[in-house]
Amino acid sequence: MTATTLDPRTALVVIDLQQGIVGLPTAHPAKEVVARSAELAAAFRERGLPVVLVNVSGMAPGRTESPMRGSLPEGWDLLVPELNRQPGDIAVTKLQWGAFHGTALDLELRRRGVTQIVLTGISTSIGVESTARSAYEHGYNVTVVTDAVTDTDAEAHANSVAKIFPRLGETGSAADVLALLPAATA
Repeated sequence: MTATTLDPRTALVVIDLQQGIVGLPTAHPAKEVVARSAELAAAFRERGLPVVLVNVSGMAPGRTESPMRGSLPEGWDLLVPELNRQPGDIAVTKLQWGAFHGTALDLELRRRGVTQIVLTGISTSIGVESTARSAYEHGYNVTVVTDAVTDTDAEAHANSVAKIFPRLGETGSAADVLALLPAATA
């Protein structure tokens, strides 16, 4: 479903735009995802809407076939400077794929009266999709900005955008969301 509206208390949730992830080869240029996410963050801040900057630091325990096992390089989990983190931003550090489990994200959003989240970030089929699923299960309206997400796996990205996100909420471009913002804050 194409993005049609934003609730008056909508938060932008930016997933894993950090030093160790934005340099990975992706289906769509990570630089564009970062630029669009930064543009959205500035617009949300300008309107007094919450901006949540999520990073992943480490891994949840358990046996997997993930090549990411082991220690991570110094600075791997630092947010990219283009996001221009502000003192009023909500910072969430996670160990899982999704930003809700094991963090205070739901509490922080509910304290601010948030009823909808707009998602951007990397990786579409992992952190973004997991967070979208949890947000939906927590009762939030969900909008995924399809030109502000990407993945290291083009097929997984396409599947999430075409098959999963429309079942969890609405999708749209960064331009679509920016066009809806004035109505959300009126």
